[in-house]
Amino acid sequence: MSTPPPFWALIPAAGVGSRMAADRPKQYLMLEGRCILEHTLGCFLDHPQLRGLVVSLAQDDPYWPALACAGDPRISRADGGRERADSVLGGLLRLIELGAQDDDWVLVHDAARPNLSQDDLDNLLLTLADDPVGGLLAVPVRDTLKRADSAGRVAKTVDRAAMWQAYTPQMFRLGLLHRALAEALLAEVAVTDEASAVEWAGQAPRLVEGRSDNLKVTTPEDLQRLSRLWHRR
Repeated sequence: MSTPPPFWALIPAAGVGSRMAADRPKQYLMLEGRCILEHTLGCFLDHPQLRGLVVSLAQDDPYWPALACAGDPRISRADGGRERADSVLGGLLRLIELGAQDDDWVLVHDAARPNLSQDDLDNLLLTLADDPVGGLLAVPVRDTLKRADSAGRVAKTVDRAAMWQAYTPQMFRLGLLHRALAEALLAEVAVTDEASAVEWAGQAPRLVEGRSDNLKVTTPEDLQRLSRLWHRR
C-alpha cells in the first residue's frame, strides 16, 4: 500500500460562530469531554505524516491558552483575520516562517469539523499526492435542488447530477494557495473556501468523495446531531 505524502495542516479558528448563540466561539463548545477544536486538531496530530500544524486564532482569544494542546510543540499559532481567507493567509505566512516550501502540501480544515475520519484523510492524501493542482473532500448532492426567486418561490429545479457539496480538508501546494489567496484578496474577490481562490486563479481542483458525517458544527442542532452520532458509536 502506498504511503501518504507528508503534509502541513492549517486550522482557521478565529471565527465567533454567531449562529450558535453561545457564550463563546463554537470551536470551544464542549463535545464528549473536550472542546470541538481539540477534537479537530486530534484528527491531524495522530497522523504520522504530519510535519506541523498551524492554528489561526483571534488575537484576543482567551480560551486557547487554557487548552492542554496549546503547549504541544507540533502546534504553532498565527493571528487570524476578519474573514476566513485572511486567517488562512496568515496561517500560510506562519508556515513559511516555520520552513514550509512552495511545493509542500497544506491541508486546510474547518475548526468546527471534528468528525474527519482517518480513512477520508488518507484517501485525500493518496488521491492527490501527484495531482498538479490539488483538491478537496466533497460529497455529491443527493437531494433535489431548487433555485428561489426574489419572492421566495421556486424559480427552477436545478440538475443535481454534477453538483457536489464542498467539505474540508482542502489540499493544495503552499505556493499555489498562497498566491491564489493573496491575489484574490488584493482584487477584492469574495472567496468562501480555498478551492474558490484556486478556481479564481484559473485552476480546476479535484473533487475527492468523502463521508457525509464529516459534519461542520454551525447551529445547535448540528452539535446535537454530532453528539448523538458519537454516542451511538
